[in-house]
Amino acid sequence: MGLKGQQSAVKQLASTQQFPDATIAIQGLIDSSKRFDLALEPQVFNYLLYGFIEARRIEDAISCLDWMLENNIDLWLSYLNGLLQALVSKYMIKQARELYDKVYCKGIVGNSSTIRVLIRACLINGRPREAERYFRIAKDKGIELDAATYSRAICAVSEKPDSKAACELLMEMKEKGWVPSEGTYTKAIIACVKEQDMMEALKLKEEMISCGNPMNLVVATNLMKGYCVSDDLESALGLFASLAEHGLSPNEVTYSVLIEGCCTKGNMEKGYELYDQMIEEGIEPSVYNVNSFIKGYLKDHQLEKAYEELNKGVECGVVDDSSYNIILSWLCRDVKVNEAEQLWVNMVKRGIRPTELSYNPFILGYCRKGDVAMAHGMCADMIVKGLKPNVVTFTVLIDAHFKKGEVEEALNLFDEMVQQKIDCTDYTYNTIINGLCKHGQASQARNIMENFIRDYNFIPSSVTYNTIIDGLVKESDLDSALFLFNEMGEKGITPNIFTYTNLIDAFYKSNKIGLASKMRKEIINKGVELDVTTFGALIDSSCKRRDMKSACRLFDELCKAGLSPNIKIYNTMIGGFRDLSNMEAALSFYKKMCEQGIQCDLATYTTLIDGFIKENKLHSALEFYTDMLTKGIRPDKVTYTVLVNGLCKKGKLENACELFKEMKEKGLTPNSLIYNALIAGYFKEGNLPEAFSMYDEMLENGLAPDKMTFDFLMNANFKPSYQIPRASFS
Repeated sequence: MGLKGQQSAVKQLASTQQFPDATIAIQGLIDSSKRFDLALEPQVFNYLLYGFIEARRIEDAISCLDWMLENNIDLWLSYLNGLLQALVSKYMIKQARELYDKVYCKGIVGNSSTIRVLIRACLINGRPREAERYFRIAKDKGIELDAATYSRAICAVSEKPDSKAACELLMEMKEKGWVPSEGTYTKAIIACVKEQDMMEALKLKEEMISCGNPMNLVVATNLMKGYCVSDDLESALGLFASLAEHGLSPNEVTYSVLIEGCCTKGNMEKGYELYDQMIEEGIEPSVYNVNSFIKGYLKDHQLEKAYEELNKGVECGVVDDSSYNIILSWLCRDVKVNEAEQLWVNMVKRGIRPTELSYNPFILGYCRKGDVAMAHGMCADMIVKGLKPNVVTFTVLIDAHFKKGEVEEALNLFDEMVQQKIDCTDYTYNTIINGLCKHGQASQARNIMENFIRDYNFIPSSVTYNTIIDGLVKESDLDSALFLFNEMGEKGITPNIFTYTNLIDAFYKSNKIGLASKMRKEIINKGVELDVTTFGALIDSSCKRRDMKSACRLFDELCKAGLSPNIKIYNTMIGGFRDLSNMEAALSFYKKMCEQGIQCDLATYTTLIDGFIKENKLHSALEFYTDMLTKGIRPDKVTYTVLVNGLCKKGKLENACELFKEMKEKGLTPNSLIYNALIAGYFKEGNLPEAFSMYDEMLENGLAPDKMTFDFLMNANFKPSYQIPRASFS
């Protein structure tokens, strides 16, 4: 029998169900070739493989292919592709990918058809990144990829979504002389809309039409959604009005997108107009429409209107648990748990069964209320009802325990999640890391981050690193914080302005001026734009170091950058000059602030009053106090302490006592500094009974006397020039 006859026979036999399995068949071929002294060519095994594929004997086909790879038998790509296609058709996606990985290890990349099958497999399995990886591998290996493969790759990157990659591949297609199909353009446009790149989406839409492809409803609807998300309702409505020009009629999705856009914008009237138009055209309203109106009213804090919309939806029979869940979530976020409970009862009475999404808002509400026990009770009830707590449930409870300082309980819940094989989100990991840092366990947070990376493929972000760095800074572990900062760069995670600001501030506070300056230069060299918050932190550091020259330079830089100093920055500058007893400069910043229309707050007035008292300018201090009262700003304990202390020093004991009385009438409890100032004042006037009376009152208010108090009361040689230490008012 010749080669052709062998091939035909093998192919025919393999396609029958009576033919032995792959292992026996291969061994039989080998034995027969030896017995009859026949040469077995690679084609024979390829035809055997094909026979198994044709007979849909997939396991035998895989075994045959494995043997061929192990024995270095040349594999025909058409048969490899056939087997991959058979696996994908049976939704054996994992096996298809594993099979390709095996042949790839043998140096077989495949051809355009191979890559198309693999991309399809990954997309079916919801793995667009893997799909793109196969395409990139083939491209890098120099495989000649056709237009159909490019189109499928564009689908893959669009699903990620990665509109930039989609546009680049579209450009490559056009450079090769291929005209992308309507479907390919549509996928890319949707990706652009998802990434809120409306300019590119509209450009692609024009390209699609200029290439001879018609405008379609999917593109139009997605563009409307993009406009709505971009807060451009007018353009969305304009595009809707032009649908007829393209021979298109809106469907339920189109109307729903626009109704939601109107409700989000607060244009409820237009939303109802579209709703009525939709019904007139014979399109049945859906729960999605009802939910849009409910969300619109809740956004505008019109709870009663939201209830009305819910009840109308119930009457029309288009309401499900999602409608109730929207209001439940809103109520629980606002810690109106009692009202949410009433709505829950109403929902159950109407035959709507609560879901996980119904329970989670309650658990959040109780946690925000501080009733973690009740939150756990809801979780237990959820399980009794046959519902499984999900990642949201656990994350909310973990966060609640951290906020109550119950670190061990929070970590135990995470262990429980792992045991129940609930996949965590990045938010869960970051919640745990943040919780540990908030409770002074930044080093453990750093270790647990490494565990998350190793065991759960967690990819930390700049937020993760910033949280740990901030925790280490607060624990004064600057070496570890700097190490982590450098690690960010090594892992390709770009530090943001918060990272730099936190470290620079920490270096200044710990007198590591060289490191602070080096990091400041790094910000400039990397072109990182400073915001008002960052400038404020840097200015604050300079003022605390009493380096007002640097503070003024930073203030000027802030203004030159086109940013406007806020009241916090002005107060910092005023306080900095106050601490240097330079009230003239402090007053100049006060005037600048007023010129910019920024209203002084209590901190501004208290700092100025304190500064003028320090310079023995009591008249100016009282002028600012009067101005403060005129503007309706009420003094606090710090302000009263500054004033009482200053008046006593100036011998204005009567005025000091008036303020003392006023303070108590307003429900503010005097501190020991105020009592000491008044005791000293009475001693100066020789009024010992009042001095001792004030001492008794001090004890009655639960304030423990200190050395200064006893000095006043016990030192018979009390000197009138005795100076009461001034408190620090920042």
